[in-house]
Amino acid sequence: MLTFYHAPNSRSTSIRQLIHELGAGDEIKTVEVTIPRQDGSGGRDPANPHPEGKVPYLVEDEDFVRERAAIVLYLTDRFPAAGLGRPVGDPKRGRYLSWLTWYQGVFEPVAILSWAEVDHPAIKASLRDYDTAIQRLDEVLSQQPYLLGDDYSAADLLCAGPFAWFGDQLPSTPAIRDWVARCLDRDSVRATGER
Repeated sequence: MLTFYHAPNSRSTSIRQLIHELGAGDEIKTVEVTIPRQDGSGGRDPANPHPEGKVPYLVEDEDFVRERAAIVLYLTDRFPAAGLGRPVGDPKRGRYLSWLTWYQGVFEPVAILSWAEVDHPAIKASLRDYDTAIQRLDEVLSQQPYLLGDDYSAADLLCAGPFAWFGDQLPSTPAIRDWVARCLDRDSVRATGER
């Protein structure tokens, strides 16, 4: 059985929502753990096997998966009938993989750095900048309702997360705000009761 380590109202909330979207709650055991929080509360939980005490963390037998994009890919490949991923051979598989890794490697870092008001030429040269990332999202979402076209996918769930979490603190565009509203208007979001 798969075991998912989760701390409410953290990065693992998106994986909790994904599990609901996949209809896989009966096949994945969720273990709630504590984590250190930015406000100084919480702490590392000895019940959490993640080597850094982070969440999300997914374990199956002797194997594990960490980092949200990897967990999203693992679960959508594992539960393809839900249609939230794009399987090998699908004509949008490359786009799907690109959005997952773009989120993890580009967007989340530049969103956090922008929110924290950290700016340096090396950041822009290596990661890009927040405005460029927003421009890319806006270009796509001005043409279609979701990142891969007409249908919601796990890429939308992952990439819309920071806008849901930070709200108006992250500048966006009307097309992005409309997309985020669509992504938040889902049973999985309501079922978790977490932002």
